[in-house]
Amino acid sequence: MSFQSHMAAALALILSCGPTMGAAACAQVNGSSVQAGAGTESDATISVIDALARNALPKEKTASVTLGVVVNGTLRWSKSYGYADMEQKLPATTDSVYRIGSVTKQFTAVMLLQLVHTGKVHFSDPVEKYFPEISQVKNRFPGAPPITLMQLATHTSGLAPEPDNLKKYLVGPVADWEHVLIEALHETKYDFEPGTKFSYSNIGYAILGAVLGRAAGQPYTEYVQEHIWAPLGMTSTAFEPDQRIRNRVAKGYQLSNGTVDWSLAEREHAGRGYKVPNGAVYSTVGDLAKFISFELGGGPSSVLPPEELEATFHRLIIANENLTDGYAVGYEIQRHCNSLYFGHNGGVAGYLADAFFNRQTKTGVIILRNANGSDDPFRDEELMWSVFDKIALPCGFK
Repeated sequence: MSFQSHMAAALALILSCGPTMGAAACAQVNGSSVQAGAGTESDATISVIDALARNALPKEKTASVTLGVVVNGTLRWSKSYGYADMEQKLPATTDSVYRIGSVTKQFTAVMLLQLVHTGKVHFSDPVEKYFPEISQVKNRFPGAPPITLMQLATHTSGLAPEPDNLKKYLVGPVADWEHVLIEALHETKYDFEPGTKFSYSNIGYAILGAVLGRAAGQPYTEYVQEHIWAPLGMTSTAFEPDQRIRNRVAKGYQLSNGTVDWSLAEREHAGRGYKVPNGAVYSTVGDLAKFISFELGGGPSSVLPPEELEATFHRLIIANENLTDGYAVGYEIQRHCNSLYFGHNGGVAGYLADAFFNRQTKTGVIILRNANGSDDPFRDEELMWSVFDKIALPCGFK
């Protein structure tokens, strides 16, 4: 089968609800939107995806999973399983709000791309041009050049993943995040010479957010809301549980050593210290579908012109030695079978998130979960690839 034929078949399987469809084509399941085409092939595909999700969940006392399928830039199907609040037996819905952890880094990367487009920064700018506090980082390699914005964005700055005494810097409201970051620099060090190795750094992305806020002349959190979320219509996305989303936030559970603990996730709702541009965001399956639509070229161009967005997929990509995964400007890149998938995953206390897309087939998968920990049998990556095999390029396709 040719690529075009495969795509035609795949898109025929999942269709949005339309005015010509019967009432049976659209339904509400446990308060969760389920969209299906009227044809038997569409129903069959959705049934398979539904079964995959159900089989991925623990069978008893389950926290929730919300799954979304994006086709051609539209959220074509979404459904929630399990409980947003296990104690109250409150079912999750597709309007439930989850923390998305490091998926946040993608918004920071878009801010960088926007400021490069407007000429306010350059990828090659030294960090110290905007953020002289970087000099407080310890163990700088003698004679090494200053780190750049591109190195922060691609995790090649040489910075350690986190500051020492990490717990000390994981408290504090969003309003104080930059102050906490600057304090943390005293206990942050270089692990490698800049530009010589990929090394994932959360504090590096926090520094990037601080740099961009100063270059923009607007606080990072305000800028992202005004220039990214608002034009994309992401009305249920926020840096903290404000009045718009507070009552819809799924309760986060940490599962470890036979215990189910919600207290750590609850404390973090009050703030995660310096971890804002790298992991503070709350969102929904619907809002993340809008972001994936933008990433697939769905605009609006006011966020980033199409040519600028396209260029980011052809810029510097850092790959592992087996060429099975890598990192670009804000994107994780994963090779599954014969195709590449872009996006990001995230994990914080009580929550897991995945939001990936395939550029060839213009499809995406979103998985949000309000449980995390060593005792959790849920395998989000396995579910994600299983769903992509149904809607994008199945293993073995050439």
